[in-house]
Amino acid sequence: MTRPGHPDFQEPESINARPTRTDLTAGTARPTRADLTAGTARPTRADLTAAADRTIPDVLAPGLEVLFVGINPGLWSAATGWHFARPGNRFWPALHAGGFTPRLLHPSEQDELPALGLGITNMAARASARADELSTEELLDGAAILADKVTRYRPRWVAVVGVTAYRIGFQRPKAAFGPQPESLAGARLWVLPNPSGLNAHFTPVTLGLAFAELRAATELPAP
Repeated sequence: MTRPGHPDFQEPESINARPTRTDLTAGTARPTRADLTAGTARPTRADLTAAADRTIPDVLAPGLEVLFVGINPGLWSAATGWHFARPGNRFWPALHAGGFTPRLLHPSEQDELPALGLGITNMAARASARADELSTEELLDGAAILADKVTRYRPRWVAVVGVTAYRIGFQRPKAAFGPQPESLAGARLWVLPNPSGLNAHFTPVTLGLAFAELRAATELPAP
């Protein structure tokens, strides 16, 4: 089990989410899925509980420059349908700080990524409160499924966001951050840090620099 401070620690997504002030003053019932995906409401405790084991669509298109691979969706992402959606997750700021996006995108704007040559998928499809709830078998299966996706969509680079998931799924116990010596279905492989807000090994600045190192390697022009 990963603990706070570990490079791959993922903050548990508590189901004890409180209603927002808007919810309380409006006196309305819990938000609908449409409200959540539209970004007009925060998930409630019931929404997060119901999101466990749910899957969300990939952000994919043929011929991407970089396909980012998360460990698995958190409950907040599963409730909204957005990747890396939990407040405090630093994926979207790091993506911008690394020079991949012209501005800081909100998770609800994830469908703008393919136009920039970017996409998102996950090592394991089912949502959970913590990444360490996944079994070794799920990560091994996820690596095989990822290889099939790469064969089909042909991204130039595959960037796995989480070194422990990469080590387990690809059976590379000594893998480190950065470029990997092996390829995946013709794509270059790179390992990035987990962008969880509780990953104390990386500050927002150093996380942005890790993403910038990948962007430099891809030789993508500035957006």
